Amino acid sequence: MNKLELISALKKKSGLTKAEAAEVVQTFFDSLTDALAMGERVEIRGLCSFFIKEYESYTGRNPKTGQKVTIPPKKLPFFKCGKELKERVNH
Repeated sequence: MNKLELISALKKKSGLTKAEAAEVVQTFFDSLTDALAMGERVEIRGLCSFFIKEYESYTGRNPKTGQKVTIPPKKLPFFKCGKELKERVNH
């Protein structure tokens, strides 16, 4: 399912117009993104949680030349599946 399919499903189930459904979906994604950008954990009970994992700087190597390169510290978003979602998928 992609974003357009999600908007269509919301439109069918809720009776909203396509524009209203698109605004609801976009608001959800924007709120999720903003919370993660501020370092907050987002938890949707029964579905999943999103959190930021921080990585320290380390020395890597350029695979093309073999030269050592310092990799700067970084933050990456992670998704963790909820128990109910796991059960539904494995059912």
